[in-house]
Amino acid sequence: MIQWALIVIFILFLVLAYIIVQGTRAALAWRDAAASGDTKVIRDIVEDSLEGWRSQKRPKPVAAEVWRGVQSLQFVHVEADFVRVSATADSDYKLVDGQWLEMRNSLQEGIAITAQCAEMLFYEMPHYRPDRLQIDVYTAFRDESGASLRECILSTEATREVARTVDWDEWT
Repeated sequence: MIQWALIVIFILFLVLAYIIVQGTRAALAWRDAAASGDTKVIRDIVEDSLEGWRSQKRPKPVAAEVWRGVQSLQFVHVEADFVRVSATADSDYKLVDGQWLEMRNSLQEGIAITAQCAEMLFYEMPHYRPDRLQIDVYTAFRDESGASLRECILSTEATREVARTVDWDEWT
């Protein structure tokens, strides 16, 4: 009876080892494809990361308004070493003594959102490390007829080399 139990445990160990090896091989294949400049694979990696951030709970050190901007990220364009995304930013208002006060305008929120998104895109995407980023931040305005328009209020290009020297917490 003990022999059969040992055989079953050994077989389970082999199956588990096989699963781990296959997962490692798949991760290496994604990493190699991204490193070789396969834009379809890079696009999938970026879109999967954006989708993961949309469904992820807000980290405690990140302001709620900034996290809403991160969750609004949309894929725009990708090249072998470049990613372009867009986000939305809205002003932050608080009710003080019965009056709504603008605490931070859309541009200030956009700067904080851009810094958080750049940090995440440079350092938190699996299997791919872009050398350059472009983050476009949009906000809503009303035209004369009252219709809502989306306008770009901030467009930021960043390189990994410069990003290494940035104190990201200072900007968010």
